[in-house]
Amino acid sequence: MEMLRDDEDGWRAAADLLAEGRIVGIPTDTIYGVAAPVAAPGVVARLFPLKDRELGKPLAVLVADLNQARELVEVSPLAEAVAARWWPGALTIVLPRTERFDVDLGGAGDTVGVRCPAHHRVVELCRRMGPLATTSANRSGRPTPAAAADVALALDGTEVAAVLDGGVLVASASTVVRVDGDEIEVLREGAVSARELAGVVAEADRFPRPEGTVAS
Repeated sequence: MEMLRDDEDGWRAAADLLAEGRIVGIPTDTIYGVAAPVAAPGVVARLFPLKDRELGKPLAVLVADLNQARELVEVSPLAEAVAARWWPGALTIVLPRTERFDVDLGGAGDTVGVRCPAHHRVVELCRRMGPLATTSANRSGRPTPAAAADVALALDGTEVAAVLDGGVLVASASTVVRVDGDEIEVLREGAVSARELAGVVAEADRFPRPEGTVAS
């Protein structure tokens, strides 16, 4: 497993590996993840056995911006308002998938969790490679390592081709929310709190928040 520096050359090398159908470990604004382009569905499927992940647990997708997200999901006005507040940032938004996006990401398959990270190199990688299917860089059920060397150790013997060394990452994982029409449900509370989400939704005059639609 190759260790790549967190510089222009390292990220270019990572993009080249992804273009070859390889899997790469990347630092984000939250934690380390392993990534594969959704344009290479055969590679995406290999993320599950790589970390012993159950097929019932869907993969999230990193995107460069809301326009790229629209290639995968149907973005409601409320979802757009929430994304405008927290993207780029640590908020994954689960939305109905579009009919034209048919890559199997696990789970029931009717929704996709999308996130635009606050990490300019990851965003540029998404612009170059397209949306990236990602999952945390750990064996399922184990903590996600905070350092690249520990990621390489945790995933030793897998088909991860390289890990970009972004230093020690100590941020919280992203908050995951499901947006269904004008209702929002917190599936996992992380860097963005349920209280913050409730406040933004309540402030959106077009979307008065029904009781109980935002919960921790």
